[in-house]
Amino acid sequence: MTNPGPDTVQLLADAGAVLQPGFSGLTAPEWVRRHLDSGELGGVALFGRNIADPAQVAALTSSLYALNPDVLIATDEEGGDVTRLEAVSGSSYPGNLALGAVDDVALTEEVARSIGFDLAAAGINLNYAPDADVNTNPDNPVIGVRSFGGDGELAARHTAAYVRGVQSAGVAACAKHFPGHGDTAADSHLGLPRIDLAAEGFSEHLVPFKAAVAADVKGIMTAHILFPAYDPDLPATMSRAILHDLLRNELGYQGLIVTDGIEMGAISGTHGIAEGTVKAIAVGADTICVGGGLEDEATFRYLRDALLWAVREGRLPEDRLHEAAERNRAVARWSAKLRRENTATAVPGIGLAAARRALRVHGALTPLHGVPHVVEFSPAANFAVGSETPWGVAGPLSEFLPGTTTARVGAPVARLETAGLIHTAVDAGDGQVDTKPLLGAAVGRPLVIVVRDLHRHPWMQRATLELTASRPDAVVVEIGTAYGVDSVLADRGVTTLTTYGGARVCGVAAAEALAGPGAQVARIA
Repeated sequence: MTNPGPDTVQLLADAGAVLQPGFSGLTAPEWVRRHLDSGELGGVALFGRNIADPAQVAALTSSLYALNPDVLIATDEEGGDVTRLEAVSGSSYPGNLALGAVDDVALTEEVARSIGFDLAAAGINLNYAPDADVNTNPDNPVIGVRSFGGDGELAARHTAAYVRGVQSAGVAACAKHFPGHGDTAADSHLGLPRIDLAAEGFSEHLVPFKAAVAADVKGIMTAHILFPAYDPDLPATMSRAILHDLLRNELGYQGLIVTDGIEMGAISGTHGIAEGTVKAIAVGADTICVGGGLEDEATFRYLRDALLWAVREGRLPEDRLHEAAERNRAVARWSAKLRRENTATAVPGIGLAAARRALRVHGALTPLHGVPHVVEFSPAANFAVGSETPWGVAGPLSEFLPGTTTARVGAPVARLETAGLIHTAVDAGDGQVDTKPLLGAAVGRPLVIVVRDLHRHPWMQRATLELTASRPDAVVVEIGTAYGVDSVLADRGVTTLTTYGGARVCGVAAAEALAGPGAQVARIA
């Protein structure tokens, strides 16, 4: 697609303002700087590939603001398993499910405020969080621990608390994924999920978004999901019935509507990213998140020119595009004012304190005696979490009990899935893990077994049952949603720990419990 011809300065600026492209590297590439300086780019999204440490991110964002003071700089910093600022080390904060398990809204607000201060100090003004989905489907492969839980009212009060916390730091929150991604067993990165609940049955999933609107959330992110009760033909991201009639009119929301990553299979594999972008803006979205591996100028120009063509052809009203662009600029200006006035900083240790409160122990737990062997089962990471972020219990446990050894075991069988622009390997349910070497390494030593969403992975269940059959004294640590973990192990008498997430601090909290009273890690803030 080529530029359709001469365009006004305002039209070019508006088309660039509604796009949030990613890029590669720890500094802004020439094309990003050029388009920001000319006023033809109004937003960027930062991913783990752009982040090394807080000082580097602050320098990067400062260079972007110098070129365009109204630039929106966004990232996914949910806390817990989904972190970008701490992609190298793992998050200093537990995720939503852990906070929902504690169910202390004051704690959730304080954790979110600290996350907001971290983001503000780094110069980031839009956070693609909180996840407001009500995770009612235990087999959900992409939400899980990112949700506050499976109850709409619980998710609502914590969504509102998270919004208040982050935005008190001058960073715009963005509740996601409207109208709800919690009742699906499919990942919208890999296809177009469909939720067939009637509107009345779906009402529980709207409750957290209503709470977010009441808390004056600055952003709401769309779901790439088909909801026939509202629109039988188009996913929420491209649906006027959902974005305009439901979100704008019925819920009364007048803030920024951001799409989920437009490259995800649910859009790129069905309508294509150009048509998805144009249709989303036309029906009421204001911002197109361009994530994944799309990180070059060609992608930016392709989507920008798609918008320009749509305006010229009458498929996208120019005033609709301008309205969307102005919503982006307004959020950037709101954030700049609050961040200038705010001098507070994050609360040291609040994340670890929250993770400790979330930890649950089932059965008799005595401190480990001797040097343990830790088996960590590692299912394929979903796209939102990413594979680069460290997790586990063995690392922090080795600081308490030097000499701790570990074996990390992935699925024995995987298959390649392709959807649009997305290509990835996913775990297959069949296959058998050879547990003999795992047991052999733990002879005469304590055995700790770390699982993630044990109920969703048959290969992991089979291996865990084999290990605990031979070693009923083993301790199982579930770092996923913990649906059914006790029932799977009910007849074994096995002690289980549940962290409700795989964040670094969740691993530390579990390691402290395993090591016994007095265990401390001074380096954890």
